[in-house]
Amino acid sequence: MFARTLFTVLMLALSASQWPTIAGKVQAMLDKREPAAPADIVPKPADARSGQTVLTMGPGGHYEGTFRMNGKPVEAMVDTGASLIAINVSTARRLGFSPASLDFRYQVNTANGSIKAAHVVLDKVEIGSIRVREVDAFVLGDEALSSTLVGMSFMKKLRSYTAEGRTLRMIQ
Repeated sequence: MFARTLFTVLMLALSASQWPTIAGKVQAMLDKREPAAPADIVPKPADARSGQTVLTMGPGGHYEGTFRMNGKPVEAMVDTGASLIAINVSTARRLGFSPASLDFRYQVNTANGSIKAAHVVLDKVEIGSIRVREVDAFVLGDEALSSTLVGMSFMKKLRSYTAEGRTLRMIQ
C-alpha cells in the first residue's frame, strides 16, 4: 500500500512540474492546426483599440465579419481583389436602395464572368470601431452574388491593413 501511495505522489509531482512544458506544446499544436468550426460560424471582429479592428481567418481561409452598412448589420467577406464593395439586390433593398431606382448600366468582370451592375454610394460602413463614410459599391443581381464582398473602395480608406498569420488587422 505504501509503495502504491508513494508512486502516485511521485507521478503527481512529476506531472505538475512538467505541466508548463506540456501545456506549451499542446497550445503550439492547436495554433498550427486548421480550426474545425462549422462553416456557418462567422468570426466576430475584435477591437484591439479605438480605430482598429482585427478579424480572425475563418475555416475557409477568408476574413469575414459583421459589418454595418448604412446602419444595418451585413455579414461580409473581405476581398482585396474586388475594386468596390459588392452587394446583391436583396441587401441593397435592406440598406435603403429601391430596386426600381437601380441603374444596371455598368459592365463588371467577376470571377464568374461579365455581368451588369448598378453603382451606389453607401453613406457609412463600419466594422468594430472603424467608421468610413461615402463608400462606393456595386449592386449585382441576387442570382449573381449570394454574399457581400468588402472590396478596395472600403479598404483604401483605411490608414493601413495587414494580414499576418490568421489575423487581418485594419487601422483607420
